[in-house]
Amino acid sequence: MAGNDWLGSRRGEVAADRILDAAGELFAQRNPGSVGMHEIASAAGCSRATLYRYFENREALHTAYVHREAYALHSQMIEHIAAIADPRERLVAGFLTSLQLVRQSPALSSWFATSGTPIGVEIAEQSDVIKAMVSAFIVSLGADDPDAVERKARWLVRVLTSLLLLPGRDADDERAMVEEFLMPTVTPAHTAPKH
Repeated sequence: MAGNDWLGSRRGEVAADRILDAAGELFAQRNPGSVGMHEIASAAGCSRATLYRYFENREALHTAYVHREAYALHSQMIEHIAAIADPRERLVAGFLTSLQLVRQSPALSSWFATSGTPIGVEIAEQSDVIKAMVSAFIVSLGADDPDAVERKARWLVRVLTSLLLLPGRDADDERAMVEEFLMPTVTPAHTAPKH
């Protein structure tokens, strides 16, 4: 009964997720740039032909993996800051939560390891998906000028990747940097503290 395929249209999504899960396990063990497609296929329990059916090359797999993880991270961050109304507090909490979530994930933090080429920076800088998520976050702070939102989103991604590559001295140091240098740049002017 071919018409009763219980996975139906989700079959491809399930297979792609299985491949990305296997890739994530390998990325947690070593630099993602050094993980080959044959290793990912083997870890996923599929042939290279099957792997290439879902991901045409390593860059496509990398992008799919980063986007999937970015969506999950973004959802966790938004849930964490849902009750925070003040745009400045929301920015600090959202930014620091995102930083913490990447660092807590061995697979994600490996994208920013300085022991090899930190390929996460390039993907983060070029990803329209990541830019869209960060732009939506900036809009949630009260920004409304589309050009400013786009610039601020790029800046926020750059600062985040910078701190992933070169962390502050400790959590308090990073919070101080975010409050002093990022908050005035990213939050809308009308939310700046009055002196």
